[in-house]
Order: sequence, then structure tokens, then C-alpha cells
Amino acid sequence: MNTPAAETQRSGLTTADLAAAAERPIADRERRAAAPDGKKSPVSTQDEPLAALFPAEVAKDFRARWDAVQSSFVDDPKEAVRQGDELVAQVMKSLADTFAKERAQLEGKLDQPDEASTENLRMALRRYRSFFKRLLSL
Repeated sequence: MNTPAAETQRSGLTTADLAAAAERPIADRERRAAAPDGKKSPVSTQDEPLAALFPAEVAKDFRARWDAVQSSFVDDPKEAVRQGDELVAQVMKSLADTFAKERAQLEGKLDQPDEASTENLRMALRRYRSFFKRLLSL
């Protein structure tokens, strides 16, 4: 079975590759994200349960792979660090892929007036907020 974790397992992707792939400087992204008028978001900010970042099976696979990397440190520390970097990059890529797919689905709904309701947009923003909070809490 091809899971997102398995698909990226042999990619040779590193965290440096992900960092280099950023198209805009961080300051530009932060400036665009800031609320220009200081108003609060119309989406509730009360404490909500945070959505899982991965399906349980994918998370279990990533954890098992991390355990293997960590266990290999004693025999080959340099290789374990390389594999650890690659695994972290794969996890990050998997997260980005998940949200790229969700974004594509949202854009498809925006093209259909009856699907682009305020409620659908509110729910999409709630999912992004949950993801954002989860990332910052790690």
C-alpha cells in the first residue's frame, strides 16, 4: 500500500531542500498575513480540539521510522542524523501536500457560487487555524 509516508520515504528530500523552496521571504508572508485594521477574526478563537495532522496509520508509520532512526544512532551517528533530517523533511512535505490538496478542493468550491458559502469558507479557515495552532504547539 502506498501511504504518503511511503511515497516520500525514498525521495532523498532534506530540510534544507524545503527551506530553499520558499518563494517569498518570511517577512513578506508575515506582512500579508497581518490584519490591517486590527479587528478580530470572525471565526471563533475559543479553545477547540486540534485536528490530527496525519491519519493514525501515517502517524504510526512516521513514528516507527523515527524509532528506527533513533536506534541506529549508536552504530552510525552520522547516518542517523542524515536519516533524521530526511524523515523530518518527508513529514513536512507530507503536511504541505495535505494542505495543497485541501486548498485545491477549496478553490474548486470557490469557482462554484453555490459551494462558496460563507459557512464553507469559515470551516476552511477553522481547519487552517487548527493546523496553525498545532504546528506552533509542537
